[in-house]
Amino acid sequence: MDIKPHTLPWQDAYKLMIGSILPRPIAFVSSLDEEGKANLAPYSFFTAISAEPMLICFSPMRKGKDGSKKDTLTNIETTKEFVINIVSEEFVEEMNNCAIEYDRDVDEFEQVGLTKKDSVAVKPPGVEESKVQLECTLHQVLHFGDQPGAGSLVIGKVEYVRVDDELYYDGKIDSDKLKPVGRLAGQSYTKPLSDSFEMIRKR
Repeated sequence: MDIKPHTLPWQDAYKLMIGSILPRPIAFVSSLDEEGKANLAPYSFFTAISAEPMLICFSPMRKGKDGSKKDTLTNIETTKEFVINIVSEEFVEEMNNCAIEYDRDVDEFEQVGLTKKDSVAVKPPGVEESKVQLECTLHQVLHFGDQPGAGSLVIGKVEYVRVDDELYYDGKIDSDKLKPVGRLAGQSYTKPLSDSFEMIRKR
């Protein structure tokens, strides 16, 4: 099967991507609007960029109904700060409930029952239940259209990292204790460590 993406409706192109690029880590992003109201939403277009400087990125797509920006993107462009909360099995249901498109004045922390944790380097709170939080300032944002199906690339500079003590040893994070969750296609998620294996890289 050979497919030219530009010939597809954007919804089908989206399904082609998320069915091929997997599993995907989840950026559970907390931010504040200009009045200090908290927002919390998951994004599975998320990865690392570099260690020096420590940069990460995630991509919030435009809303499928009208192409408008999601609250997370609007908040970050306004305040220049956000927190990436790494998702673990223990609160995956609450994370999923934050994917609902609530009205802008709704505080998702309160709506789903997650706990705000004061950040050190930025104003937006982290998620207390998250075992790793990356406190970020906005480094750059790139926009790729303003129609439904378009998206933006948010690049954040990690200013501060908070890791639960039980996870951190010898400069590394214990993945087994983190119990991360990844996104697959449709409504499916995965526990990537449940069937992991090791391969030694040849020198």
